[in-house]
Amino acid sequence: MPCFPNPGTVTICEINRDLITADVLSDDRAKETYGKLIGMVFSPVPFQSEEPDHQETEQGGRRNGETEGFLSTLLGLKRIFYPNHVNLLPEVDLQGVSWHQYKNIIAFISGTNQVIVRDFEDSEGKDPCILTSESQRNVQVLEWRPNGGRSLSIGCKGGICIWAASYPGNAASVRSGAASFLGTLSRGSGTRWTLVDFLQSENGEHITGLSWSPDGRWLASASYESSSFTIWDVAQGLGVPIRRGLAGISMLKWSPTGDYFFSAKFDGTFYLWETNLWTSEPWSSTSGFVKGATWDPEGRMILLAFSGSSTLGSIHFASKPPSLDAHLLPVDLPEILSLTGSQGIEKVAWDDSGERLAVSYKGGHDIYKGLIAVYDVRRSPLISVSLIGFIRGPGDYPKPLTFAFHDKFKQGPLLSVCWSSGFCCTYPLIFQSHVLP
Repeated sequence: MPCFPNPGTVTICEINRDLITADVLSDDRAKETYGKLIGMVFSPVPFQSEEPDHQETEQGGRRNGETEGFLSTLLGLKRIFYPNHVNLLPEVDLQGVSWHQYKNIIAFISGTNQVIVRDFEDSEGKDPCILTSESQRNVQVLEWRPNGGRSLSIGCKGGICIWAASYPGNAASVRSGAASFLGTLSRGSGTRWTLVDFLQSENGEHITGLSWSPDGRWLASASYESSSFTIWDVAQGLGVPIRRGLAGISMLKWSPTGDYFFSAKFDGTFYLWETNLWTSEPWSSTSGFVKGATWDPEGRMILLAFSGSSTLGSIHFASKPPSLDAHLLPVDLPEILSLTGSQGIEKVAWDDSGERLAVSYKGGHDIYKGLIAVYDVRRSPLISVSLIGFIRGPGDYPKPLTFAFHDKFKQGPLLSVCWSSGFCCTYPLIFQSHVLP
């Protein structure tokens, strides 16, 4: 039977298909369960809503109730967005949390204009860094640069902020020709972050999609306001727009090998690209637009979640790149409807080993609302899944806002979830093939 966390409890980790819970968040409980197996504990990182800025206060006065913050940032503020796809953007799985490729460092959107960076390997203290800048307004998406040291890209209103870590005697360098920016001092860690570049979007569009090529050379960006996406040579600060179709873009995903590229639009069309000559094949969905997408570790298939379906789609490439021959197969998640009573899938994440899949869903029966379903995945070569159980977050009626796996954690899948209750929690999913004897 799938593991179910009772109301009032919080999930700590998985150990061999058993999702361990506790009455309260506790590092001691984490040490007792997974800490002794992997040699470290991932403490929850708290965040809180921001106060409105002075301009908003002068124009409209202080808001009643909750102030603008992480929840409103990820779910979308209507005053930010323009017509066309404003009502659809809140449904898209915007990447609000990202793990560094090789380090145990996590970054997540913690407010309308700010990002928190937490280094779990920092022995000097547990206080995170907070990245803010006048150039960084209305943050929507972020992603670490592969093979780029400690470099973080943040999509916001008008363009992309590129941050880099500086150390005593080793300052981050600003791109030649770019204006010099100052970063913020971290609280407690001694690491200084510098805003080393700002890549301005075409026509000042709001960046809502980012994806790095696996080698870290190219950065793809897109906006719900535009039907084109841009491929940036970040070292030169130059971008080339690429256009297919008419509708605004909902998301971008580079494959792990770099051979393929995926783009989706709000009109239900999506495109598979080969990156040798940048040719593409269009696809059309009858189940709404793509709201979530995640590649398998080898980059030979991609799982898709659609706005009008409770079934995932799996696109398999029939031959080697640059061929675009592919076929679409359904991946049923029967428990999402039968057990939870949900109204469809919201977000998906697939870990780098290909063995764990995390799924969030809309609505559901009272006791199942706001949970994340965790599946065991098998590929032989078609995908089959079995439900392990559910993850419950901390606080009263928590909702998963965004989540992602650490792709290179050596001791098994590591899932981080930002909850509406104001905590970013990390869950080691430990099983026999990894660290258990």
